[in-house]
Amino acid sequence: MSADVHALLGAYVLDAVDDLERAAFDRHLRECPACQADVDELREASARLAGDAWSVPPPALRDNVMKAIAGARQVSPATAGKRRPPARLRLVSAAAAVVVAAGGAVYAVQEMRVRAEHTRVTSLETLLAAPDLTVHDEPVTGGGTVTVAVSKLRDAAVITLNADTAPADGHVYQLWTIRAATPVPEGTLTAGEKATVRIVNGIGNASDVGVSIEPPGGSATPTMPLAAAVHL
Repeated sequence: MSADVHALLGAYVLDAVDDLERAAFDRHLRECPACQADVDELREASARLAGDAWSVPPPALRDNVMKAIAGARQVSPATAGKRRPPARLRLVSAAAAVVVAAGGAVYAVQEMRVRAEHTRVTSLETLLAAPDLTVHDEPVTGGGTVTVAVSKLRDAAVITLNADTAPADGHVYQLWTIRAATPVPEGTLTAGEKATVRIVNGIGNASDVGVSIEPPGGSATPTMPLAAAVHL
């Protein structure tokens, strides 16, 4: 495959080729499974970014996309010195680079989220397997339940809020522990949110868990009366 046809890979994926270029590249794809695979993966990356629907992509996806772009740019120094690529091709190459860079950033963020969730699940499993685990349930005003599972041995607790409805007027639920008669904030939900699972490490001398209804963003101290209170 010539260097000129190779350079069409990014443009072909972004549908920025003319009829002759498309026909030439189509002919090459029928004879080159490797290039067809590169095209398929670039299209997958572009479609997922456009749709903002990324889950964890195949591990080799970004590496393969980077290799495809690198291959498309492999032009000998002699050829490069004789002729600059047309402006349209330079723009398409830049667009393809943006797709790859954005894909890498989205993949990195998604990978961090997966790792954080894995750590969270592992912490939950360890806590819930504690031999001294105790579980406390109390109703939530307006319907629902708050459940607190505590392990002094693990020095941690998990608070599970399942309210029937979210607070009205844009207000939010906020979680608290009470330590030496002092309320300590343990997380604020967002407007419209009515359920959460929160791990509290260093439960220490906490005597109670409370759920209050607060303005958006939460408060420094709980607004009374509490929507739920659990004595540990």
